[in-house]
Amino acid sequence: MSAPPQAPAATLTAGYERCRRLHASYGRSYYLATRLLPAWKRPHVHALYGFARYADEIVDSFAVTGDRSAALERLSSRLAAALDGEHVRDPVLPAFTHTVRAFGIDHADVRAFLASMRADLTVDRYATYDDLLGYMEGSAAVIGTMMLPVLEALPGEEGRAREPARQLGLAFQLTNFIRDVREDLTRGRVYLPLADLDKFGVTEADLAAPSAAPAVRELVAYECDRARDHYRRARDGIALLAPSSRPCIRAAYELYGGILDEIGAAGHDVLARRARVSRRRRLAIFARHLFAARAAARAERRVEVA
Repeated sequence: MSAPPQAPAATLTAGYERCRRLHASYGRSYYLATRLLPAWKRPHVHALYGFARYADEIVDSFAVTGDRSAALERLSSRLAAALDGEHVRDPVLPAFTHTVRAFGIDHADVRAFLASMRADLTVDRYATYDDLLGYMEGSAAVIGTMMLPVLEALPGEEGRAREPARQLGLAFQLTNFIRDVREDLTRGRVYLPLADLDKFGVTEADLAAPSAAPAVRELVAYECDRARDHYRRARDGIALLAPSSRPCIRAAYELYGGILDEIGAAGHDVLARRARVSRRRRLAIFARHLFAARAAARAERRVEVA
């Protein structure tokens, strides 16, 4: 059987650049961390992030008008064709599908992600955390497992590395949900489980207030503890990755975990202002891992030459 046709080089190059720009614009913390990866890995991480953001923009962006469901289905159809080796005209799919094929990324993970994007078109509340986890399995956990082949687990550790990768995806997404309560509410969505709101006596009107009432702060603190549990479950998986990928993921772990630190420092008030890790702290985290990243990249090149 002949190999599937590749997209023309200019289109493929443009696709990777488009994904890089999406990553740089919308995922600043993770984008900074990816600069610690060997140069050859970065475009593939950008492609995975760029595709996820591209699909997310269809269901989330205020700039998108018309039938979002139809737009998402058109994307799904183009994706299916591209994965079958057809050339499709699209700003990001050539790069994304090139990465999927190059690293043997499980198509089931891609389908699970798109299923969660479809859910965002019709589901705007989750009764329990188990219900929310069902959504995040596709929107976050599979992003972790799709990244794993690019980041590379150590030989023989692929199976053990999968669950920590899932947990890190869940940790990152729950951190975003906690930080973005107000922003999500403007889109008509509440991602914090309704059972948790009831537990702390919080109403949706409380979430729309200019600042967080004591009950909202208690709720946010509870969700932060839950997110930290996902981070703990993910932590040991970093050592299962190729040495050249560890500085990037350690930095991302600290950068996203830093958002929880900022939320705590603000008294768990996520309504008065959006929690951000300062530029100074972000650069300090980057610098702390830069030497290890360079050393691992040099060692990787020596092994390849040998």
